[in-house]
Amino acid sequence: MLKNILVALLMSAMIGRIVPLCAQDRSMADTLKTMNLHEVVVTATRTEKLLSSVPMPVTIINQQQIRQMGSLRLNEILQEQTGLAIVNDHGQGIQMQGFNPDYTLILVDGEPLIGRTAGTLELSRIAVGNIKQIEIVKGPSSSLYGSEALAGVVNIITENPKETSGRLSMRYGANRTSDLTGSINLKKEKLGLYAFANRYGTGGYDFTPTVFGNTVEPFHSYTFQSKMNYDFSQKLKFKMSGRYFLENQQSNFDIGTLQQPQYIGGKGLVKDFNFNPTLDWLVSQKFKVQFRYYQSRYETNSTLNYYTDNQLYEQTFFRQTFQRPEVQAVYFLNDKNIITSGVGTIGESVEATRYEGIKRFSTNYAFFQYEFIPVKKLSMILGGRLDSHSSYGSQFSPKISAQYQWSEKIALRGSVGVGFKSPDFRQLYLNFNNAVAGYSVFGSEEIGAVLERLQQQNQIAEILLSPNEIGTLKAERSIAYNLGVKIVPNEQLIWNINIFRNDVSNLIENQVFARRTNGQNIFGYRNLNRIFTQGFETDVNYRINARFTLSAGYQYLLAKDKEIINQIERGEVFQRDPQTLITTRVTL
Repeated sequence: MLKNILVALLMSAMIGRIVPLCAQDRSMADTLKTMNLHEVVVTATRTEKLLSSVPMPVTIINQQQIRQMGSLRLNEILQEQTGLAIVNDHGQGIQMQGFNPDYTLILVDGEPLIGRTAGTLELSRIAVGNIKQIEIVKGPSSSLYGSEALAGVVNIITENPKETSGRLSMRYGANRTSDLTGSINLKKEKLGLYAFANRYGTGGYDFTPTVFGNTVEPFHSYTFQSKMNYDFSQKLKFKMSGRYFLENQQSNFDIGTLQQPQYIGGKGLVKDFNFNPTLDWLVSQKFKVQFRYYQSRYETNSTLNYYTDNQLYEQTFFRQTFQRPEVQAVYFLNDKNIITSGVGTIGESVEATRYEGIKRFSTNYAFFQYEFIPVKKLSMILGGRLDSHSSYGSQFSPKISAQYQWSEKIALRGSVGVGFKSPDFRQLYLNFNNAVAGYSVFGSEEIGAVLERLQQQNQIAEILLSPNEIGTLKAERSIAYNLGVKIVPNEQLIWNINIFRNDVSNLIENQVFARRTNGQNIFGYRNLNRIFTQGFETDVNYRINARFTLSAGYQYLLAKDKEIINQIERGEVFQRDPQTLITTRVTL
């Protein structure tokens, strides 16, 4: 029903895209403004809002900071930020508040990037030459963005068409590393055009010359992005953007032994394409509507051959598609009350070497948000989102946030929200056998039939976990608490302190389900007991002048399994001294 209503709305008003809404009236911005901080953010509330009035942990990295860093790719920028950690697991991903990369949603202009490998989205795919601003929202944002936003959201906002101009830059460094970037802006009356291109590559390098293959193999990538804006009138504006990424990779490694090496080599290809038109309609001074459509496709291909005879060793492919039409409306009741709501539908599919056939997901969703100022110094946000998924049912994710302006220099803020993460294609449908490394991994929908077939073939030595007893995977859910203070003693100094805790239930992990007769393990996925992450983070920024800024930060983090803690407290966990062989109970 929701899908039919949505399609009808889109057909009647031209399908479009919606990242940030038009700016609030100056009177509204002044009313919501609570500190002398003028940066505008859109990710935390899906509407343009002064950073000073956002009641949740938000970090802004502006264009000037990005250029001063001298970074070439997104991962290089994020690894410099407080409370974030870059982890290497099937690529470079981001860890936030103790959660692995697959719990953080990565957006480009408000739209999600797809193409995760084992849950990790390779951040080096993103060039930085056209980034206008990066917004980082810490804590669950499922009330606005749904699954994958359990830990937080990183939104990369790129340049828009403005005054006519052009820019060209080039860098060359060690290991034949090169970066060439160019952009052009054209603006004339109602029409604006923007084009960006980047070529990045390296000859590779090797830290272990005695081992076959390089530490980093040669590769080169290309990024193209274009935007077009056309203002039909002051009330009706159309935007359209597209992005294309292409990367060629080389691979060389040894699958043999030291006495009998077997050299493997080949090439890989990565493609990433997305397209999204947007229609902004200012119905009245108090009512705005946006229509958007987003389509993305991610594809990889890899061919590996034996060096000795050039015979095929392995050929793999992966194709993922994502499409989403959405309608969002914002109603300004007055300068102290703003209502945002929207509906949408998502269609996803995956076809890959490690999946049997084409797998598909569909999700219908609706969200709302109410921003209000009940008293002079207090601003609050109430919101929630309902997701109805084809594979795991429905999830409702509410959230409440508040900020109290204690004085002109001190603001207190806090939020409580529910986050969720749905089982992904890998956790449900993966069918992967690594005979060389000696293990297999199967999704929860596949492992039951696989174990039954292997038992009939007398290939199973032991069943450790029964898929029938475990049942189907459930969506992971968290309740998160963030409490913080922002201190601005003067225009040069900003000090943020944030305490957080995330209580997670139905955590999805892979475990050994069975052991083959040849000793190889068979892994599957299941929901585990509850875990939590908690800690605090602080950062200080001091602006010496327009050219120099000093910043420092620190994070303390604890992550534990509640069931293990309960077992230790009950005295059920033991340890044995390897020297004396004396067994004792483990304490916390």
